Amino acid sequence: MKTIHEISGWRRLALWPLSLLVRLWCATIRFDVSPEDREIIIRKDVPTIIILWHNRLFLAASVFRRFRKHRPVCGLISASKDGAWLAAFFSLMGLGAVRGSTSQRSLGATRELIKALEAGNDIGLTPDGPRGPLYDFKQGAVRVAKQSGAPILLASGRMRHAWRVNSWDRFYLPVPFSTVEMKLRYFSSYQALEADSVEEAAQFLHRELMKISPDPED
Repeated sequence: MKTIHEISGWRRLALWPLSLLVRLWCATIRFDVSPEDREIIIRKDVPTIIILWHNRLFLAASVFRRFRKHRPVCGLISASKDGAWLAAFFSLMGLGAVRGSTSQRSLGATRELIKALEAGNDIGLTPDGPRGPLYDFKQGAVRVAKQSGAPILLASGRMRHAWRVNSWDRFYLPVPFSTVEMKLRYFSSYQALEADSVEEAAQFLHRELMKISPDPED
């Protein structure tokens, strides 16, 4: 059984100033959302699987807080030591966590994600996380959708004014007071994908998520 690493005490307390900085930073970001996409993102009648690329993760807390604040959300975070820091940070940002990945505790994490949906939580997944490769859509999110029957919401957008970190995912840090052009795709269930297999469904969602995730050079 894989160990789930956690942090507490002064280490957790040390993250508080960073969480405050990120909250203030995110508060300056403006979202340009079409009326059609706004109707999609504010729809909260059922718990939803929200999928975004790892390099757009900076915006996740802000999106959930602004558009889906009345439904709690849990993110899938690695059970590793690095994941422990991210899970603690998420909690300070008002987000829950299910610990695991496609390589660690995959079956257990899938069960816990489905339980989170059944308890009324949205779940947020990065199909190319936690270590890539960049824009590689792993099948874990599709398996959760198939087993749970929950709706799927692909979320992304164009950031014309952003710094990019020299990391495997070229992580986006939007410039304060800049605008993010938000883009969404919604599917009512796994069956709505009309795929013959999990692999085919993952390939389809990969194409759809790439369509709404233009990089500045695109």
